[in-house]
Amino acid sequence: MTKFELEDRIVQFAARCVKVCAAMPAKKAGSSSMADQLFRSSTSVAANYAEASEAESRKDFVHKLKIVMKELSETRVWLKICGESGYVVKSRLKNLVGEAEELSRILAASIITAREKMKER
Repeated sequence: MTKFELEDRIVQFAARCVKVCAAMPAKKAGSSSMADQLFRSSTSVAANYAEASEAESRKDFVHKLKIVMKELSETRVWLKICGESGYVVKSRLKNLVGEAEELSRILAASIITAREKMKER
């Protein structure tokens, strides 16, 4: 998978999360706050990945990818909360939660590779 294919996949993930935010019921207690948190964390995944792609060094790249992973973890948890609270049908979120987990594994592998290359220098 190329850098741009992964970026596109991350952007698509964020866009799907934004759609979940838009589908949240406006009148339920806390739904707007929950939607806002999900919106912020999911779009941050894409924005921070773009920053990582333009890192100034491998160390900077690893640091920024770790931020992306934190945002992905937060997004995954917000998705689960949306489902558990009944604000969004759980089955609608299953694929998004799975995508967050898969993206985390891909990024973790990238971090490992970058760290190994830093050691080689």
